[in-house]
Amino acid sequence: MNGELPNVKKWVVFYPIYINSKKTIAEGRRISASKACENPTCDEIGDCCKFLNLPYHKEVEKAYPRDFMQRGRVRVLLKREDGSLCNPEISSRKHLMLRIAEMVPRHIGRTTKKQESASSSSTAPAKSGKGGKKKK
Repeated sequence: MNGELPNVKKWVVFYPIYINSKKTIAEGRRISASKACENPTCDEIGDCCKFLNLPYHKEVEKAYPRDFMQRGRVRVLLKREDGSLCNPEISSRKHLMLRIAEMVPRHIGRTTKKQESASSSSTAPAKSGKGGKKKK
């Protein structure tokens, strides 16, 4: 981003746990598990905000209040001070969460990791034999 925008404290707070499919509603997930993604990070959320042309600010040192081991959050500006939307497609926090949850699995960092793991698993030798216990 080019410079620091004023009133960052008034922006919407977005914790990665809000869209984590591995968490329950009681643990902090805010959208349905079928629409959520697996273990999102602040960097991925920030990249999605950049793609959606939304001003954002990453706060890596902050922790989620219910689980202080979950580090990081992103502040996002949805509406300008005059009340106009920064991105007309995203009108609320819920829309933002749903949109980012569908974008994170297609993030470039995740797709390259999948390709690397698929290529390494295909070169591994195949296990032969029946396996299991022998009957007595």
